[in-house]
Amino acid sequence: MTKSFSQNQLTRYPIYLKILKELRNEGRAFASSRLIASRLGYNEEQVKKDLAAVTNNSGVPGRGREVQGLIDDIETFLGYRDSTTAVLIGVGRMGQALLDYPGFADMGLDIIAAFDSSSDKIGIEINGKAIMDVSRLEEMMPRLNAHIAIICVPASHAQSVADKAIAGGAVGIWNFAPTHIAAPAGVFVEDVNLASSLAVLSHRIRDILKED
Repeated sequence: MTKSFSQNQLTRYPIYLKILKELRNEGRAFASSRLIASRLGYNEEQVKKDLAAVTNNSGVPGRGREVQGLIDDIETFLGYRDSTTAVLIGVGRMGQALLDYPGFADMGLDIIAAFDSSSDKIGIEINGKAIMDVSRLEEMMPRLNAHIAIICVPASHAQSVADKAIAGGAVGIWNFAPTHIAAPAGVFVEDVNLASSLAVLSHRIRDILKED
């Protein structure tokens, strides 16, 4: 039976991975759920449950689980060890920043090309990625064997370019546009809502300042 993971649970695994790599760099060979929980301010039982869901390593009493083993299991679970091809659509400031970000390789994401409608950008390369005319998106997706489309266009164009990417074979949409994208069954959309994230952060900060 396939395990089910909540959205909140999935977002915790990259955080566990970061902490475990920090512990490895500190020279720790083992880490307990209590130690990881204390570093993150998480509930210890939650950490135990999360880790048990992605590793078969039950750990050593009094020492915890092997750090490198946990890193390997979490990276495998997250797909960081399997390269996933993607294209980026919209080479504005956000798009260019994503093209320049070196950390995607460590996460198993390979942005192999980008698309834009500006004649000033079509035909150039950014960080070794060719910029093509967005009118060729549907045609080029299957040729590039790209599975993810990263959307960085204005809200008014987001749905139309997503539709073209899906028609070209995209099964995942990573949406940075400030709007909701509708997709058919079998296509997954992950919205990166900066306004919502900032609202949550601002609200929490106000609560902390009120306590002071």
